[in-house]
Amino acid sequence: MMLMLLSDLTGRLLASEPVNIHSLPDDLQVPGVTQEKPQAGKRVWQQNPGFEQTQIAHALYLPADWKPVKKYPVIVEYPGNGGYSNAWNDVSQGRVQDCKLGYGLSAGKEMIWVSLPFVDPQTGKHALKWWGDPDATADYCKQTVARICREFGGDSENVFLTGFSRGAIACNYIGLRDDEIAALWKGMLPHSHYDGVRKWNYPDSDAASARQRLARLGSRAQFITQEMSTQATEVYLKDSDPHGQFTFMAIPYPNHSDKWVLKDIPERARARQWLADCLKN
Repeated sequence: MMLMLLSDLTGRLLASEPVNIHSLPDDLQVPGVTQEKPQAGKRVWQQNPGFEQTQIAHALYLPADWKPVKKYPVIVEYPGNGGYSNAWNDVSQGRVQDCKLGYGLSAGKEMIWVSLPFVDPQTGKHALKWWGDPDATADYCKQTVARICREFGGDSENVFLTGFSRGAIACNYIGLRDDEIAALWKGMLPHSHYDGVRKWNYPDSDAASARQRLARLGSRAQFITQEMSTQATEVYLKDSDPHGQFTFMAIPYPNHSDKWVLKDIPERARARQWLADCLKN
């Protein structure tokens, strides 16, 4: 009888739903984007020269401790696809202002954070789904990183790329698109999806094309996260035989969401430590 009771209890525990990450309290609130001049502790809209007649812009955050005479690491971020929702109350609208990984990883201190658009030259807008024009998007990224380093004290030796879902794929699909953009990065932190693991409905999403991009990573580091399991990405990278330094971390919640960085959980602490270790090297 005891064995039956234990078995029944174990079965009920295994059958119970995993914790929804939205049930955990936030300890950070991502600042809204305003139409102000860049200044410490503010997140503001900014357009690059040549885009004044479009609606294409990026969101620039200067840390609360920012001073114009100092240099700061930079974390660049791409958002997920728009039009996404699921039964776990995860929602992605695909907007530049919805990015949050960079803020959660830095806690808004000691790092410049910029959220970038996917450039669609035909509409003059940020593409809410997929890439717009991938080459134009990569060019905008290069222009923005150079500007941040030139005008706001960004440290060109310590620039990181991150993104959620579509943005995670963008780490390689955009961030390793050519040798020039690939040279920008100290490391990358893609969350939830990875370029080449599965084929999508856009050009060059196949594994062979993705491996050509991956080769541009060289020996640099990536911290790869995914809800529940990173196994599919681990298998892909093992088969691809790259030279990068890869760290894998499963987020123990079922949510397809980047909100875990706003929670005081061990996984966020580990990601922050990885970032700090990269900056020490």
